[in-house]
Amino acid sequence: MNIIYKKLDEIRPYEKNPRKNDEAVDLVMKSIDEFGFKVPLVIDKDGIIVTGHTRYKAAQKLRLEKVPCIIADDLTDKQIKAFRLADNKVSEVSKWDEKLLKEELDDLSDWFDMEDYGFKYDWDEDEEELDDEDKVNERHRTDDAYNLGDFDINSCEGFYQMPVIKGSDFIPSRFIGFNYARSAKDKNCGVHFYVDDYQFERVWNDPITNIEKLKAFDCVLTPDFSLYLDMPISMQIWNVYRSRLIGQIMERQGLKVIPTVSWSTPESFTFCFDGLPKRKTLSISTVGVKRSDEAILIYKQGVSEMVKRLTPKKIVLYGGMVEADYGEAEIIEFKNEVTERMKNGRKE
Repeated sequence: MNIIYKKLDEIRPYEKNPRKNDEAVDLVMKSIDEFGFKVPLVIDKDGIIVTGHTRYKAAQKLRLEKVPCIIADDLTDKQIKAFRLADNKVSEVSKWDEKLLKEELDDLSDWFDMEDYGFKYDWDEDEEELDDEDKVNERHRTDDAYNLGDFDINSCEGFYQMPVIKGSDFIPSRFIGFNYARSAKDKNCGVHFYVDDYQFERVWNDPITNIEKLKAFDCVLTPDFSLYLDMPISMQIWNVYRSRLIGQIMERQGLKVIPTVSWSTPESFTFCFDGLPKRKTLSISTVGVKRSDEAILIYKQGVSEMVKRLTPKKIVLYGGMVEADYGEAEIIEFKNEVTERMKNGRKE
């Protein structure tokens, strides 16, 4: 069985594929991002997918250039149709041994959040009453899940107790996204988190392991957990808190940290600037700002409020200039590398 790598534009979905798989695409994306592309697509001699439509869509969203494939050129057209249906049907009839599954998930709980891959920890059987030792272990598990051991009540500010970040005035020559940090050979640069949240959620789930890998780089921005306009305020507060705490942990581990500033509507101004240093270097992103007049207005409102409250000395502006009141801050512009490469026709 030969595995070959094919460009995505050389592969075509089967137009009559009866299996609906869009809900699973994000789960498969997370799996590929964490473990690599380990299961090849099966395609026919014309490049039409036999099995692997979900992996193909995930690869598209991850902007992969090539994927591993097996060419089923030993099957007839009828065999290919039958194989396509049979392969999908098998997954429907498979059953889990709930007890063994629970043991496996428990063994992985300190390393991976398997809910990211669609697993739920809602067991049918009644849980036995925990003894004192197990209760202590469960408390530790909860502490680890929320990184409570890293929170210092003496190093926070504001009503919502946002962890304080000291910040750094170091400016790197360029930035790469966190999603490329693990494979980057040239580490003489900074690392930003202006990518989709799922690509850096692991930093919250396991801060020390992931921060250790970032020590080789010149500096890091703090994670840009999303503050969507339609997101409940409570979730926005949580995401700002997570960004601040991870930034604080990064500083404790000796990294040069430039705080990322994010906001949504003016209601977020009651918490989104807490924990950030005054008269230091801050980073903001203009990625997606130009898509609507509303986004531009919210961007300008946030910049003005940030300047009034924090008086930044320098602003690392990622994604291209958008006119706003930046006060007396020195603007240091970094263009979106992915967009620039696409414009220039270069490979990622």
